[in-house]
Amino acid sequence: MHIRNPRDFWAGAIYLALAIAAIWIGRDYQQGTSARMGPGYFPTALGALLGMFGLVSIGRSFVRPGEPIGAIAWRPLALILGAIVLFGFLLPRAGVIVALTALIVVGALASRNTRLNATSVAALVGTVAFCVLVFVKGLGVPMPLVGTWFGG
Repeated sequence: MHIRNPRDFWAGAIYLALAIAAIWIGRDYQQGTSARMGPGYFPTALGALLGMFGLVSIGRSFVRPGEPIGAIAWRPLALILGAIVLFGFLLPRAGVIVALTALIVVGALASRNTRLNATSVAALVGTVAFCVLVFVKGLGVPMPLVGTWFGG
């Protein structure tokens, strides 16, 4: 068999690897049922769904022609990974508001189309407010609004 679409093949391989990791992580946790989900239910269900997408993508790579994979865009890759690391570093120290703002701003710098204007600032403020309301207030996710740097 010959891979006709390398992009689909490698995307499917990454999906499959992530699926295996999610199922592996959830294997030791109690599964529960659909009505009363245990801590292992979500990673296992998500892993199974991701695995199906991966298998379909890999299968499609042998049937459908596609373009070869181009050069790796190192700058956007570094900025996105850096934004995630920065979020993890800032969350306990500066709080969720500052950490989310840094995550969005640094992540946005990965795009060459990013512009600082009133619309993008409004979207930033709206996204941070939405995340705080939904995750911290609504779902009760234990993330500090204000971190230790600010006396939280």
